[in-house]
Amino acid sequence: MNRRCGDRQITFDDVGTTDGAPVVLLHPFPFDRRYWAGTLAALAPRHRVITVDAHGFGESPATGPFAIADLASDLAALLDALGVPQAAVVGLSMGGYTALAFAQHHPARLAALVLADTRAAADSSEARRGREDARALIESSGSSTYLDRSLPRLLAPDATPALLARVRALAEARGERIIAGLAALRDRPDRTGELAAIPCPTLVIAGARDQVVPLDEMRGLSAAIPKARFVALGGAGHLANLEAPAPFEAVLGAFLDGLPAVAR
Repeated sequence: MNRRCGDRQITFDDVGTTDGAPVVLLHPFPFDRRYWAGTLAALAPRHRVITVDAHGFGESPATGPFAIADLASDLAALLDALGVPQAAVVGLSMGGYTALAFAQHHPARLAALVLADTRAAADSSEARRGREDARALIESSGSSTYLDRSLPRLLAPDATPALLARVRALAEARGERIIAGLAALRDRPDRTGELAAIPCPTLVIAGARDQVVPLDEMRGLSAAIPKARFVALGGAGHLANLEAPAPFEAVLGAFLDGLPAVAR
């Protein structure tokens, strides 16, 4: 489905039961809403599930550079268009950056927050150089070379070739859109100082073998949020819901089902 929200055209799926709590799933970089297919299917029998293509990814058109805060504004506008005053927002990696921006700018819209394999800190100097190196690689050698080199790090070190092939098939392949995403990731602000003000029930999920965000960093993020619960999924890397789908969906489903009735 598509909706025009202000000057943006946003592509999304809206499935499940309208009797359940609305749940928004925000995908990681460099993917689109298809990334959440398995999680969506698991949640849909009990919840209204909305998956969103971030600006320039999947079927959401690109209209130039964007910031992570713009993705949060896009989500608020989409929820307005759908008549959803409040939702549980689930964000993994880049989706978690968007969820944290949404928590800062639209706290009253959050019934609950789920942060998976993400961080509140801004890019370090080393990470910023890495983003620039990635941009240069795409410009010199193409997006396929970049994806071949970067995607294995998003999985556990011993991930199977079949899983890596699946991840590769889900990845955004358009170089100019990957570059725009890299710039948005590079320039996002540090939100560690905002964590203590997050008012809603929060679940923090970490892949125990994440090669991108260390487990201790995820524990620290959880400890800084007043109503947060932390869960580590053994064997999973950065894309925890793909590597450990059943545990991920069980933990997420139990959290959503346990939300207070007022938050539904």
